[in-house]
Amino acid sequence: MSLRFAYNTNGAANHRLDDALRLIADAGYDGVALTLDHHHLDPFAPDWQREAERVGRLLNTLWLGSVIETGARYLLDPRQKHEPTLIAPDADGRARRVEFLCRALDIAALLGSETMSFWAGVPQPGVGAADARAWLDDGLARVLDHAEAVGVDASFEPEPGMLIETVGDYDGLIARHPRLRLALDTGHCLVTEDIEPADAIRRYAPRIGTVAVEDMRRGDHTHLPFGQGDMDMPAVIGALKEIGYSRLVCVELSRESPRAHLAIPEAITFLKGIAA
Repeated sequence: MSLRFAYNTNGAANHRLDDALRLIADAGYDGVALTLDHHHLDPFAPDWQREAERVGRLLNTLWLGSVIETGARYLLDPRQKHEPTLIAPDADGRARRVEFLCRALDIAALLGSETMSFWAGVPQPGVGAADARAWLDDGLARVLDHAEAVGVDASFEPEPGMLIETVGDYDGLIARHPRLRLALDTGHCLVTEDIEPADAIRRYAPRIGTVAVEDMRRGDHTHLPFGQGDMDMPAVIGALKEIGYSRLVCVELSRESPRAHLAIPEAITFLKGIAA
């Protein structure tokens, strides 16, 4: 089977969204992982719905599928990266994160996206584990209810350093939230070193809502261009083919924005060389 590749716009942050989408399409990708941000389909703009509809038309023109990503650094708070999260100590902050994730689901529905991907957040000093888990469960229930209402999968990404950082931690979540799919970043498996990326693909095949790929060194959470880290990409590609994965495989090179015009075609050339 042929895998379908996408490129994450957080690796094209210095480009206008339309320009980034055209670069991605021209390079031969099948889709885009669209990280909503203040300059890329701002979900809090007064005309967000009209802009989403316009972007949806452009995606159709370019024959690009999509995944909606929600990892923008300063979209909700200009002074604190990624804050507020689903486990922020301030109730209003948690509500704002839920509002954002629900808006992201609305945009995903308008675009016909495969899923919306999100994560838990980093516990702030003084936040106890029991409180954090209770706040996370509450937020997840609200997000999953909205996901069901708009007909879009919600996929949860274990993120190194966050409350839920491994696929093993994700197992504990789905016992309470069976509607929650997995957003598997294969590089994160190398950082936490709890499971090999290809093994994670096979083990969680029925639950995977989206997959991110990049190179990465063991124990070091730095997204690298292919060939610069320890990732066994042929094994990852082989596992995806083995399970018959048909959704977008999303390249996430968030540090490559200054050279996105080069990184975008380089990545898909590398991947297609392996996948052939």
